[in-house]
Amino acid sequence: MWLLAAALGALTLATGLLSPGGAVDVLDRTGPVLVFLVAITVLAELADRAGVFDVAAHRAAKLARGRTIRLFGLVVLLATATTVLLSLDTTAVLVTPVVIAVAQQLELDPLPFAMTAVWLANTASLLLPVSNLTNLLAQGRLHLTTTQYAGKLLLPSVAALGITVVVLLVLHRRTLTSRYATPVPTPTDDPVLLAGTAVAALLLVPLLLSGVEVAVAASACAALAAGLSLWRKRSALTFDLVPWRLVVLVVGLFLVVDAAGPHGVDDLLRHGLGSNLTTATTAAAGSNAINNLPAYLALERVVPHDRLLAVLLGVNLGPLVTPWASLATLLWAERCRARDLRVRWWRYSLQGFVLVALLLPATTALL
Repeated sequence: MWLLAAALGALTLATGLLSPGGAVDVLDRTGPVLVFLVAITVLAELADRAGVFDVAAHRAAKLARGRTIRLFGLVVLLATATTVLLSLDTTAVLVTPVVIAVAQQLELDPLPFAMTAVWLANTASLLLPVSNLTNLLAQGRLHLTTTQYAGKLLLPSVAALGITVVVLLVLHRRTLTSRYATPVPTPTDDPVLLAGTAVAALLLVPLLLSGVEVAVAASACAALAAGLSLWRKRSALTFDLVPWRLVVLVVGLFLVVDAAGPHGVDDLLRHGLGSNLTTATTAAAGSNAINNLPAYLALERVVPHDRLLAVLLGVNLGPLVTPWASLATLLWAERCRARDLRVRWWRYSLQGFVLVALLLPATTALL
């Protein structure tokens, strides 16, 4: 997919659909977002290599004391916290394999826990600007501080989380009412690296709430984690820490959407605008058709400021029907394949459609 995005982005420049000046403007605006994407991914990967997420998952299994429903609740907390504080892609990449591995070790069906990870990666990504790239873009246009942004989306975020958890409980009630044997704790290779990297990840929250620019805050925390790894575990510092394919994909999508707008796409999207619910539904449909990031970029150009938060509801809560609807879902699918977990996509799409149909009316009513 990143190759296709790169080819299409290059084609927009080669054919003149987007001028070099227009491309520079796009990159100038998206530069901080790309820096944040790289920094937060490096931070999350180093936290994983230090064992932060494994320790959190094993402690969750121990805290649940043999009750699967308690383990589910703790997975909900872990996935929600990771999504809100470290972004939905972090949840897809790092929480997903952890919860699948824990479920398999406990001889539980891993699907409910994997579904919890991917659904919450999307539906818990409203509350803070750092939770989703779309939020960062909207925050810049709306000129809101992190606190102001969170205040406007607090009630929809709580409603989205509650509805998602209830639907998961209904769909997987048989698995979630079982019991398991408490696992033996796994030893930590380097407690100093583990604790230090955990502090580096948690430090991101007060930095963001204090008003530090997200790219600067994430870069500082990533640098701290990298310094700790350089000191304690140099083997963790590898080239594949940098998500260059994801960067190429995002840049290509930005260029293509910016070029397509004046050639009829903007006029087409204007017909889908109206109430908050109509706008959110249009955004959700666009996300499932092409991907939530280009859908947001296309809609951002044509919606008035008082409808932009409704667009966010659509592009954050809506990408639950098709496997390409968000980058997080694509990353999640790769992790499921790596863990030999088979996903029946027709069932995924049907269940996701039902959840989106419940989420959008409830959350738009709370804007």
